[in-house]
Amino acid sequence: MYLGIDIGTSGVKAVVMPDDGTIAAQETAPLTVSRPGPLMSEQDPSDWWSATDTAVRAIPAKLRAAVTATGIAGQMHGATLLGADDKVLRPAMLWNDGRSFAECEELERQVPTSRGITGNIAMPGFTAPKLLWLRRHEPKIFAQIRSVLLPKDYVRLCMTGDKASDMSDSAGTLWLDVAGRCWSEEMLAACGLTAEHMPALFEGSQVTGQLRSEVAADWGMEPVPVIAGGGDNAAGAAGVGVIDDGDALLSLGTSGVIFVATSDVRPNPDKAVHAFCHCLPDMWHQMSVHLSAASCIDWAAKAMGIAGPAPFLAAAEAAGPAAGPELFLPYLSGERTPHNDPHVRAGFLRLDNQSDAPRMAVAVLEGVAFALADGLGALREAGTPIEQLSVIGGGARSQFWGTILAAALGVKLHYLDGGEVGPALGAAKLAQMTQGGLSAAQACTRPRVREVIEPDPRLAERLAPKQEIFRRAYAAIRDL
Repeated sequence: MYLGIDIGTSGVKAVVMPDDGTIAAQETAPLTVSRPGPLMSEQDPSDWWSATDTAVRAIPAKLRAAVTATGIAGQMHGATLLGADDKVLRPAMLWNDGRSFAECEELERQVPTSRGITGNIAMPGFTAPKLLWLRRHEPKIFAQIRSVLLPKDYVRLCMTGDKASDMSDSAGTLWLDVAGRCWSEEMLAACGLTAEHMPALFEGSQVTGQLRSEVAADWGMEPVPVIAGGGDNAAGAAGVGVIDDGDALLSLGTSGVIFVATSDVRPNPDKAVHAFCHCLPDMWHQMSVHLSAASCIDWAAKAMGIAGPAPFLAAAEAAGPAAGPELFLPYLSGERTPHNDPHVRAGFLRLDNQSDAPRMAVAVLEGVAFALADGLGALREAGTPIEQLSVIGGGARSQFWGTILAAALGVKLHYLDGGEVGPALGAAKLAQMTQGGLSAAQACTRPRVREVIEPDPRLAERLAPKQEIFRRAYAAIRDL
């Protein structure tokens, strides 16, 4: 048995997987996000560890006792700052924290070759500009920093006592030489840091340590090996077999991501395409990233007084796609691909006297689909042909949303067994590679295709006018 843990934004998920790649058990413990000021998004790292402990303990004891290796995946970019004795210095600034926009410009001025080193444009969500913000606004905290860890790697520290990370997660810091798969001294120096502040680097399937004896005893497990794992999207890709050049997935979690595996580094920083290492050796990936996806459903359901995502989706389906003129811009936390704009905000446009909750609900689903289509266009501009996408994440549960997404994106969607737990499953498969001596092709196989949704040309034709207005709307509201 293999244990996979995913440190998400809304919760920690733990799964146990036997050798056949199925899911024997899964449990989730919720997390909350603090927003102490404009553009700010934070979590207390101790909450990650508490939720991890809760999720793992909820797995049946017999399955826990049979675990032979553990993998970790997690949300990327979060700045977890440790001082002396590894004490957490402040809440972690998360991937959707936008306060460091000015520091992004400063970083690229200091290192004119930064895009060539990192393969990416500097964005507020990345880790490096957060440290520049801290140096400017919280200098006393900055002076105490001894280590900087990503969210999953803080949990690893709690599990093993080791400070380690993998290439895919570390690529999202802007401190990694993405082609060379090593820390960039130049990028670190620009933030007042050195390699001594950084964790040791590993490929995703390498062992970084083993469970501390007290943690193993608490969890009813042996002190099994813990492997490096991956950033959530890279681990999710490994979980559903997106491991070869050109393989692609769509992740519908809190954020929305289109992920394409590549055999080399293929950047397109001008359109805010991410070019990172994969969690597998000698592989990389491109991503278009949208800061709000399924989170738009959660927000809209609450705002409309609808009791959760399921009845919200049912209301949208009752209205039907392209039900009215309503248009939703899904920029609740700003946007990355292709706009790289932390300031833009969400909004409804084109409401009329007939606009009601069901029609506004379907507009939310359409708006996220249109934003994802913008990101797909940026990937294609980087020379990446995409004809089909494997779908993972919580949003993968809705077939109705899938029909809208397929039509807006113009690609075939493959819904896979276990896709809703993608990163945790991928972490377990990376652990299986290590413990079982398997290759990526042997361990990271594609789960059974549960359903295929083909683009409906008639629906695409009905959505096209709204999609064109959506593309024009960003420019219209950008400076408001």
